[in-house]
Amino acid sequence: MTNVFKTPKELREPLIYRIRAGLIMLGSATKAELSQRLGISFPTISKFIAQMEKDGEIRYTGDDDSSGGRRAKRYTYDPEYMLGLAIFVEKNETSYSIFNCLGEVKEQGTKPSVIQQDAQMLGDLIEALIEKYPRLRSLAIGVPGAVNNGKIIFIPPYQQFFNYDLKGEFESKFQISVVVENDMNASVLGYASNYEIENESLIYLYFGQNGPGSGIMINGDVVRGSTFFSGEISFVPQYDHHTFLEALQRGDRDHRMALGEESQIDAVARLIATFTAIINPRTVVFCDDEVDEELLDKITARSSAYIPQEHLPNLLVSNWRHDYLTGLQLLALNSMITDN
Repeated sequence: MTNVFKTPKELREPLIYRIRAGLIMLGSATKAELSQRLGISFPTISKFIAQMEKDGEIRYTGDDDSSGGRRAKRYTYDPEYMLGLAIFVEKNETSYSIFNCLGEVKEQGTKPSVIQQDAQMLGDLIEALIEKYPRLRSLAIGVPGAVNNGKIIFIPPYQQFFNYDLKGEFESKFQISVVVENDMNASVLGYASNYEIENESLIYLYFGQNGPGSGIMINGDVVRGSTFFSGEISFVPQYDHHTFLEALQRGDRDHRMALGEESQIDAVARLIATFTAIINPRTVVFCDDEVDEELLDKITARSSAYIPQEHLPNLLVSNWRHDYLTGLQLLALNSMITDN
């Protein structure tokens, strides 16, 4: 039988998470406003506010105008109290962004790739950033592979990271909250946030430095699958003896793919037809340095040979790097707010 009893710490955590999120969302609030907004009793709110003010997590910003009684004290969350780090590793680069609780970027940068080496080099970079920013409390890492609860379960051709528990290793080493996410899952999450998309279904396609991948969102939720393998589109069978990856490669396995040949356009069109028949997304997003409007028109025209035109998704382009970092930042922010 599951133990339904909770320790005082477990009972406390959801309340402080909600108060943090409420203050950050509202910008500033009185105890009464937080009590009404969050559905938490005034005495409980008062107790948490007192402790958070003592810890330096929130600031007293003044009294509201009196309506006849005692003037209510107004509080705001200190955005510098906790910082987050979003970092992604790619074949040719390692990019990172440091931000505060409001999502305001304090530093962004690009370093040489560490993924062709080992986790130690990534750890050294993170350690240097933590030393520079001691208030770092959460870390989101994006990787070009499938991830199951922080463990990398599929990441060709970087076998040194295969079955590597990056979350467990770095949480133990740095004593901060760590989230590890597939690159395209983070990208589709970031795209939806950047364009304020809610409760829609969309696909994010990237042909990239490590072969094709996709992020899938259905009704606003990122789909990771029963074994966290969702989006590994390189395996989708096409034609008689070729997968989607093989159809794109044209025999060149060492360089980033550049779409253009009719056979490649047909392969992408077939993939879009497959997604349309199964998921029927509103939008398919491409990376803006991989396609242009002319190529999208060709893909749309070819897709209509397989699926009736009226059911095809909109084909759009976006800045993949920006979407990727935004998605990781959201994951780190959520982890930061729900951290102790």
